[in-house]
Formats: sequence, C-alpha cells, structure tokens
Amino acid sequence: MRGIYQRGMSSGFDMLPRTPLVIKRLLWINFILWFVFAVAIATRSAAGVSIFRWLSLAPAVFLRGAIWQPVSYMFLHDPGGLWHVGLNLFALWMFGGTLARDWGDKRFLHFYLICGAGAGLADVVARIMTGSAHVPTIGASGAVLAVVTAFAVTYPNTPILVSFILPVPAWVIAVGYAAINLLGAVQDFSRGGDPSGTAFTVHLAGMALGFYFVRRRAGLPSLPSWDFEARRRERKLRRARQKFEVYMRKRDDDNDPWVQ
Repeated sequence: MRGIYQRGMSSGFDMLPRTPLVIKRLLWINFILWFVFAVAIATRSAAGVSIFRWLSLAPAVFLRGAIWQPVSYMFLHDPGGLWHVGLNLFALWMFGGTLARDWGDKRFLHFYLICGAGAGLADVVARIMTGSAHVPTIGASGAVLAVVTAFAVTYPNTPILVSFILPVPAWVIAVGYAAINLLGAVQDFSRGGDPSGTAFTVHLAGMALGFYFVRRRAGLPSLPSWDFEARRRERKLRRARQKFEVYMRKRDDDNDPWVQ
C-alpha cells in the first residue's frame, strides 16, 4: 500500500509524530533478516538456505515438532526483492505507530505477535485440509494486516492518502483488503489448495484476529508477566488469603452451638 494517513493533521506531509520504539525495533529486525538471507541466498550459501527453510512455516515440518515456526515465519520475507518486505514494513510503520502510542509498546508487541502466530496456525490448518502441507509460508503480512484492521476499527474515518493523492477512510481500506484476500483464498481453494504465491489464508486470519481482539473483546491479549518477583508476591498473598479463609471458617464452626 502506498499512502499516508491524516489524523488531526491538515496534510499528510505535515510533521509526523515520533515513531514508537517497538515499531522501530520490528522494522529493523525484519529488514536486517531480509538483508542477511538475501545475501545468503544470492551467494548460494547452503547454511543460509537451510536456516531460512528451518525458520519458514511449513505445516508438515511444524507438525513434526518445529513449534517455533508460527513466530519465526513472521520475520522472513522474499529474499528476491524489496517489494514484499518494503510493503509490509511501510504499512507497519504507517498504521502501527498510532496504535503503539495509544496502547504502549508492550501491549502492541503482544497484539502483533499473537495475531501473527494465530494467522500462521490458521494457515497450517488450511494447508493440511487442502493437501498442501509441504508448502512453506513466510512474511509479516498476517500480523501487519491485523494492525491495519485494528487501526481501521479504532479510527474508522481517518483518511488514508492512497498513493499520496486519493483520501480514503481507513475502514474502506480494511474492507478492500479483506475482499481481495477473500477472493484470492476462494480461488486457491477452488484449485484444490494449490497456492498462488500469496498466503491469503494468513492475511484473512490476521485481519479476523485483529478485529476480534479490538472490537469483540474490547481489549488486547496479554502474555504472562516476566516479573518473577511480582508473581512470587502474588502467590504468597494468595496463599495467605486462603489460610485466613480456612481459619475464619474453622472459628465460625467452633462457635456454632448447633454443630453435631
């Protein structure tokens, strides 16, 4: 997608707000990995090709124990050109920045990873059902389209300057992407699951998860806290509360003259 959004600005070319740290890190990680594997494959590095396949999401390999693939596939892109990675990273920067500023870096990252991994698992199911479990999937499109959908649900009337010219409401952009991907998925299924080169199932699943978490649950997914000291204090407080409740029940029973 080529465009830029206007949110409370007179022009899409006005001074842009600060890019959140989580967006910067995701952009750099994706670009660096794309560059590394592009060089490795261009130089025909056997180790580079093997690692690339090891990190791609191949349903048949995932079912044999490669449980990291629903996350790792999100950080890989077509090594043969800039279009795949460039489009995803531009959309992530354009739509993700506002959400990350509103939600905070941690909650945005949780949303991004969970939607991307969930989209990958949906693709695993779809490929197994259609007999194409050997076909690997790469790209951040599922997670990025979840971000686009979340933006469109949260700010539906925000104008997006498509190709920097035509202003279109954000919700129209999201509906258009959903329609295009639905049509592509139907065509793939009509061919017996023979992939066309675009992971339409991943895209649709990412959009569905983005909509679900933002609209239906009116909240965002959370991962377990890594603050072990806080978790220890919470467990200690919970045990103390349980002991106190047991003591109070026992005291009430001892004072009850009707207990037989």
